[in-house]
Amino acid sequence: MRLRSSLVAVGIASAIVLTGCTAGGSNSGNAEGAALTIAKPDGAITTESNNPYLGDSSASKYAYGKVIFESLALVNPTGDLGTTPWLAESVEWNEDYTQLTAVARDGVTWSDGEEFTADDIAFSFNQVLDGKLNDTNALDLKSVSVDGNTVTIDFNSSKFTQQSRVLHFQIVPEHIWKDIEDPNTDPVTGEGQAVGTGPYVLDSWTTESVTLTANPDYWGGDLAVPELHYVSYGDNAALTTALATGEADWAQAFIPQIEDSYLSADPDNKFLVSPTAGAGTLFMNLQTKPFNDPALREALAWTIDRQAYVDIAREGASEVVWSVTGLGALLEDEILPEYAGQEYSVDVEKARQILTDAGYTWSGESLVDPDGEAVSFSISVPAGWSDWNTEQALIAEELKEGLGIEVNVDQPDWGGWDAARQEGTFQAIIHWLEDTGNAYGLYTSTMDPKWIVDDKAQFNFGRFDDPAVTDALNTYANASSEDERASALAVMQTAFVENVPAIPLGAHPLLGEFNTRNYVGWPSEDDQYASADPTQPAIVQILTALQPAE
Repeated sequence: MRLRSSLVAVGIASAIVLTGCTAGGSNSGNAEGAALTIAKPDGAITTESNNPYLGDSSASKYAYGKVIFESLALVNPTGDLGTTPWLAESVEWNEDYTQLTAVARDGVTWSDGEEFTADDIAFSFNQVLDGKLNDTNALDLKSVSVDGNTVTIDFNSSKFTQQSRVLHFQIVPEHIWKDIEDPNTDPVTGEGQAVGTGPYVLDSWTTESVTLTANPDYWGGDLAVPELHYVSYGDNAALTTALATGEADWAQAFIPQIEDSYLSADPDNKFLVSPTAGAGTLFMNLQTKPFNDPALREALAWTIDRQAYVDIAREGASEVVWSVTGLGALLEDEILPEYAGQEYSVDVEKARQILTDAGYTWSGESLVDPDGEAVSFSISVPAGWSDWNTEQALIAEELKEGLGIEVNVDQPDWGGWDAARQEGTFQAIIHWLEDTGNAYGLYTSTMDPKWIVDDKAQFNFGRFDDPAVTDALNTYANASSEDERASALAVMQTAFVENVPAIPLGAHPLLGEFNTRNYVGWPSEDDQYASADPTQPAIVQILTALQPAE
């Protein structure tokens, strides 16, 4: 999200007009409208649980919980990175992002007919504050208070880099959840328990599919789509077939050879790539050879072909990151003036000169370090991660041909890979970043010691450690002014450019496959008012925007 101290209040109707879409024009539950089948490739889900707070509930795995239980606002992880108030008519942060003021939207009812009020918002957050609900989102709440239709939420720490976690926290009805003994375990499957403010209500649940029908009293207006079917297929191949044949309408998946396997099957089949502020990134173990030498890391940055990563490994489903700052196009406004326009390219001659100046030589075609040892390393990605497995092979080829480095391609199972990345026993891995919607995500992920607890890393896998950078990261996250944050950014960004602690390859995208046979108004490359990923909170924004196709 963009740097801001206040999020401007807009109504749902005006928000949708701004995106170039209008609310669905047909009546809710219109029998003539076609249902949408939303698919996942996760195999059979055998146990019903409609609890939105449980990551392993069927509501979370299928993602149908997102259309039942709504949140205060929707933070766009792509496009303009903006925020649209949702269940709240307005949301506003104080200067240091330790306090959020939200005004409950008027005219909203729960799907059982009860009135939605500010007390429901306060109750939902108080579940965490009182210790009844586990703080899995690290909200770090201090107090919650209500004055009329206004809720004030105070935090023990700044939420500048965690705004979406707060604003996407799902709101539940106090009149039902006050009687739920343990919200951490209750499946919420009792009669009349799956009650939300969302555009759809639960109709039926089986292990094969879950059906939801349009909420006839939805506060956001009439809905063009009368019914949603959530189906989980056995794997990506089965999901791709279902999408290509029209058995499924909407999904998020990386589909190899998508043009031949999906898009060419029907001109109405669409695929949207939505870049985010995160990136697929090469992490290097900075504690051991060969990556304990910044010159070697910089030489790699001038040799690895990011365009090949996007075009070949990701089959176009990404956006290159060439900036020496590591920031992609969405965060261009956070690139310091001195680094604006400074970009890496594939320049093997420059890379070789950097190595020569640092005391490296060549024996035949093989690179030799200043200690007289041939340079080689392993790059590790779990087997079956086809896009990053392809990138492993590309990097091995590029570094062998360009610099004479022998790269071993390692493809362990998930467990072995996970243990190595946490314990620091790897040499190089490809991994994602913590996406905070701003520059902090990249720099905390690659340079922040806070991620290493009990000698196990959750990010900063290379174990970069510079007290000045650590102070700057903390300042950026907790600053009470834009000037303070800008000064901290300068320290972080300069350190990243000078030390090359990791190499971002391409924007980590949200993907969406859908068809326009029955409905229009979907996000597009020209109008990324949301990503087209149906597992994201903004699915409610999309469903409100869809209209029947002419």
